[in-house]
Amino acid sequence: MSPIKAAEQFINDYFRDCQGALLAGSVVRGEATETSDLDIVIFDKHLTSSYRQSLVKYDWAIEIFVHSPTSYKHFFKLDFELARPSMQRMVSEGIVIKDDEILASIKQEATDQLNKGPEEWSIETIDTKRYFITDALDDFIGCSNRVEELFIANTLAELVSEFVLRTNKQWTGASKWVIRSLRNYDGVFTDQFVKAFDMFYKNGDKNLVIHLVDKTLEPFGGRLFDGFSLGKN
Repeated sequence: MSPIKAAEQFINDYFRDCQGALLAGSVVRGEATETSDLDIVIFDKHLTSSYRQSLVKYDWAIEIFVHSPTSYKHFFKLDFELARPSMQRMVSEGIVIKDDEILASIKQEATDQLNKGPEEWSIETIDTKRYFITDALDDFIGCSNRVEELFIANTLAELVSEFVLRTNKQWTGASKWVIRSLRNYDGVFTDQFVKAFDMFYKNGDKNLVIHLVDKTLEPFGGRLFDGFSLGKN
C-alpha cells in the first residue's frame, strides 16, 4: 500500500471522526528509506491533551502525533524554545489526508514560525557556548586515549554545529537533522565540517577539526577561558 493510501486507510479505520490529519516525514520529502515509517499528525476536538503512539498497520510502521485543535501550540512552543522545530516542520510540509477546514490556519502558523527562525542568542549565551567549545577543544587536543577521543569529538561536533547554526539565526536539529540543518544553511561549510571530522574518525588526524573550530570561534573573539565566569554575582 502506498504511503498516502495507508495514511488514508488508517484515518478512516481509527480516526474517522477527527477534524484534520496530515501525512508528514521522510515519505513526503522524498527521502524515505527501507526503515522509514509514516508520520501522521492528527487533530481531534474530542481530546483534551496530546499523545504520541507507534503502531504497525498495513505493513507500515506508523507514528501518530495526536492533538486537540489547541494542544499542538504547547509543542510548537517547546520546539521553538529548543530551536528544533520538528512539529512545525511536520505540520508545514504535511500532505492533507483529512480536513474539516481547520488545517489552513495551523499550517500557516507552522510555516510562519519556520520562516521567522529561532530566538537570537544573547552575548552572554554566545560567550558561555564559546567557553564550553573551548573546554571540549582543549580536551580533544590533549587527549591521547583513542576511545576517549571519539566521545570528545562527538561532543565537539554537536557543540560546533549548534554554535554555527544559532549564531546565524538558523534552526538546529538532532541526529540526522544536525547535518540537514547545516546543509540547509551553508553547503560549503557543511562539506568542510564533514571532511574535518571524517578525517579524524578515519585516521586520527585532528588538525582539520582544530582549524574548523578556531575558524568558527574567530568572529566572536576566539577561544574563551581566561576571565570566564558563570553564576557569579
